[in-house]
Amino acid sequence: MPTNRLDKYISSQRGMSRKESRIAIRQGKVSVDNVVIIDPQARVDIQLSKICLENVPIDYKKNVYIMLNKPKGVLSACTDKNRQTVVDLVDDAQYKSRKLFPVGRLDKDTTGFLIITDDGNFAHKVISHKSGIEKKYLVDVEGEIDLSVMRKFAMGITLADGTACLPAKLNILQNSPERSVAEATIMEGKYHQIKRMFGVVDLPVVELRRISIGNQKLDETLDEGEYREMEIQEIQAVLHTRQ
Repeated sequence: MPTNRLDKYISSQRGMSRKESRIAIRQGKVSVDNVVIIDPQARVDIQLSKICLENVPIDYKKNVYIMLNKPKGVLSACTDKNRQTVVDLVDDAQYKSRKLFPVGRLDKDTTGFLIITDDGNFAHKVISHKSGIEKKYLVDVEGEIDLSVMRKFAMGITLADGTACLPAKLNILQNSPERSVAEATIMEGKYHQIKRMFGVVDLPVVELRRISIGNQKLDETLDEGEYREMEIQEIQAVLHTRQ
């Protein structure tokens, strides 16, 4: 059975320092299966035991998966000396001790659905084009998206530097000679990929927003900069691959 030191477990699950968790334990604030434990080094079954801090149950979470509605101007990175990152936005104390990172990246001025997690295997599956997980974006461009543009996307555009992109889908929502809006679906995450793909067909991107990953849509009740933990069914929906 998986066991852990009580102070380490409290620290990891509640975002406390190890010192803070040891103090709480010695003060009699922690119970295991309704028995107060004052030894910080006590070994506990982290999956089967009922562990409480100040009578509040601590549910074991091996990993966390956070849905963020990324705002403009924030870097898709863990840390940066000069600029705010998406991990900085996830400021709840309970996540303090977790090594969170963004799953892939959204450009600084791109908004929308970004997942923050500490699960490397999950992140690899989502990012890798071999998984076949589609990422859908709402794209606002200058100019008209004609059938030739749709055909080029469907065949797979080659970027200006010679980089070949996999076939992508375009669903036109609004179209005019001045401004057009479309849903663009890709399975990759190359640097500035969508902007560069539209650049090849001379359609500058004005606004870009990711609206879904796999079969999971962004929760539109989240304002830009807001986040919440994902439910298990939402995590599974992200990992859905096209048939």
